[in-house]
Amino acid sequence: MLDKFLDPKNDLAFKRVFGSEKNKDILIQFLNDILDHQYIGEIRAITFLPTIQDPEVAANKQSIVDVLCQDQHGVQYIVEMQVTATTGFQKRAQYYASKAYSGQLFAGDDYQKLRDVIFLAITNFTMFPEEAAIKSDHLILNSDTYTHKLQGLRFIFIELPKFTKKIEELTSIRDKWYYYLKYAPSTTPEAYWQLVKDSPALKRAYDELERFSWSAEELTKYDQIIKRDKDNASAWIAHFQKGEEKGRQEGKAAGLEEGEKKGIEKGLKEGREEGIQQEKLEIAKQMLSKGLDMQLICEMTGLSEQRIGSL
Repeated sequence: MLDKFLDPKNDLAFKRVFGSEKNKDILIQFLNDILDHQYIGEIRAITFLPTIQDPEVAANKQSIVDVLCQDQHGVQYIVEMQVTATTGFQKRAQYYASKAYSGQLFAGDDYQKLRDVIFLAITNFTMFPEEAAIKSDHLILNSDTYTHKLQGLRFIFIELPKFTKKIEELTSIRDKWYYYLKYAPSTTPEAYWQLVKDSPALKRAYDELERFSWSAEELTKYDQIIKRDKDNASAWIAHFQKGEEKGRQEGKAAGLEEGEKKGIEKGLKEGREEGIQQEKLEIAKQMLSKGLDMQLICEMTGLSEQRIGSL
């Protein structure tokens, strides 16, 4: 049976919910619910901006963001859904934000015209494993006094793997948005009504994901993105299996060498096990960095979730 709701983490679905003109009220409410009003004030209106920040370098630098908009005060917001971990994502976030910041001025403009840029990334992988918080807020601070004087750039990351609350444990509107982003396809009717009863914007966000409101062409594009992500996962599984065989061979070689000292049979066993274990750890680390599901990594490597988490 098909899920009633599609997955907002899908690139096409995310842009439909949060990046379309007809749904800008959803984005406004989402930003107001997620961000700190004491820092930015309430957002009452937004204008969407072109998401290709620099056409000349877009092909090489991937200078294309999911959602780029500005509020009534000129503050700009970059909103990104990042499903798979990529090398240098943190640097890419800073690149996107700095491009938006510097792109506000033209030749001869006064620097006083510059307005803040807030980069908000929702990741389907863990970025900061040493930190427990789901949402982290990164500012430019004085390293001695921790005062916040350089206020032009701000980076916020929401790490969905860290959100583990069940429907009955939700205590805030932020929790409800996190639940929506992570669990929308598996939301039950009972959970749905509990989530949307006090939030018209969240109800509309769910309505936009109703499978039967999408055209056949839109669903085809949606499925193509899913296939792309699955193909990436399959490639990593194949890579792991190849690495596992390499580990066996290296372990066997190491075991033979050790066997000269401790006995062929014992050396083979210990060397082989050590080689396989080290290779499993290395492959698990690479799969983790690519944002693959923890359960899938455990299944493919045979390592415990606790052991993988320690990486």
